[in-house]
Amino acid sequence: VQLQASGGGLVQAGDSLQLSCGASGLTFRTYTVGWFRQAPGKEREFVAAIKSYNNNNRVYTDSVKGRFAISRDSAKNTVNLQMNSLKLEDTAVYYCAAGRSVIDLSMKRNQAYDYWGQGTLVTVSS
Repeated sequence: VQLQASGGGLVQAGDSLQLSCGASGLTFRTYTVGWFRQAPGKEREFVAAIKSYNNNNRVYTDSVKGRFAISRDSAKNTVNLQMNSLKLEDTAVYYCAAGRSVIDLSMKRNQAYDYWGQGTLVTVSS
């Protein structure tokens, strides 16, 4: 199983960016998929997740609610993270992760996920 995160880059504050997570060896529809991020000198933190089999079950960390949107494209077997109104504090390496049996209460916990991508860097400048 391999996850591949892509779409990162250098943008200005207020801009938008879309990250994409692709997978080989698993079908995203059957997995809960999460996005996490790690800023320099900080611990990895949860950003957003979408539940397996249920595109309507999505959770976000408070700091990105209303700005970020996670979605799943089953035809392409990808999970995307649309990031709008980016802020300086959104600068981080973003990781996607997939978990086979993630209960709702664990969607924000990195320990609940089985597979991780390599990360893609998002840099927001002023």
